[in-house]
Amino acid sequence: MGKIKIAIVGVGNCATSLIQGIQHYHTNGNGKKQEDDLGLMHYNLGGYLPEDIEIVVAFDIDKRKVGERLDVAINAKPNCVMQLHNHLPKSKVIVQMGPILDGVSEHMADYPSDRTFVIANKKPVNVEKVLKDSGAEILLNYLPVGSEEATRFYAEACLKTGVSFINCMPVFIVSDPQWAKRFEDKRIPCVGDDIKAQIGATIVHRTLTKLFIDRGVTIDRTYQLNTGGNTDFLNMLNRNRLKSKKISKTAAVQSQLTTPLEEDNIHIGPSDYVAWQNDNKVCYLRMEGRGFGGFPVNLELRLSVEDSPNSAGVAIDAIRCCKLARDRKIGGPLVSIAAYAMKHPPKQLPDTEAKELVAKFIQGTCQR
Repeated sequence: MGKIKIAIVGVGNCATSLIQGIQHYHTNGNGKKQEDDLGLMHYNLGGYLPEDIEIVVAFDIDKRKVGERLDVAINAKPNCVMQLHNHLPKSKVIVQMGPILDGVSEHMADYPSDRTFVIANKKPVNVEKVLKDSGAEILLNYLPVGSEEATRFYAEACLKTGVSFINCMPVFIVSDPQWAKRFEDKRIPCVGDDIKAQIGATIVHRTLTKLFIDRGVTIDRTYQLNTGGNTDFLNMLNRNRLKSKKISKTAAVQSQLTTPLEEDNIHIGPSDYVAWQNDNKVCYLRMEGRGFGGFPVNLELRLSVEDSPNSAGVAIDAIRCCKLARDRKIGGPLVSIAAYAMKHPPKQLPDTEAKELVAKFIQGTCQR
């Protein structure tokens, strides 16, 4: 069915896992066995395989990445992702200098260079021209949390060039009615906002919340605390950058409740940066409720995952659904895959219902 040409903003750990994953499933695609599908929700999605995804342009601001081949840049510091595929072919893509805007928090300068960003002394390229010249169909946004201005910049570039926007970050674009209407008016499909992990803190918290409610247990209070050692967690030490992130994660859980909890009874968000954890993310979750006769029901859980690979398979599905929408000339927010793949979609749905809608969308019986 042809290639799916994508652009990536932010050549960090998430982009690295995605790129390595595409090559991993490509390698396994010839004469593959059933177990080679391990970790994929869909190997064949509407006729598109993971190997059909082709990165044609990438943007970053770090001097260790800008000007380098993409296969070299993904292994540069401060990336610390677990290696999935060690023998990537030489890439034809050279990482381009993007605009910095608010993409780098001031406090990052206080940390060692192997842990933080080192801004390249180069002039940003003309992003719209690069997108047009590359033939990119979809732009994947992997900017750091809190990059409100920078995310809007790339969203505008997509609107001006006809490129679809998949917003993996907690800046509200696709879920914002005004932005959504602009993409719909231009017949450009988009997916967002804030990508869920395959099995991560948010999806587990949502599922357990739904379980409590379905089994007649009233939830009185809950928290979700997360620690990690990648640049995402280091970036989030600046609490001023967390407003949208906390809204996104909290709304994802509150949406499963008939009556939302009071603000003082729910705490969801990043907790701290632990350098030696690298890309490992640890979630501590507690739920306190009342069951039959008002007797207490308390749950505590510890979840440990490799943070960046945990979202790569979800991104692969979002990319392919977005491509199907482009093939079918469908514009605007894609409600089904957004509800399935994103924490803050235009419409919150139970995860089982979202999964069914995605299946219908793939089959062509659901438009969005």
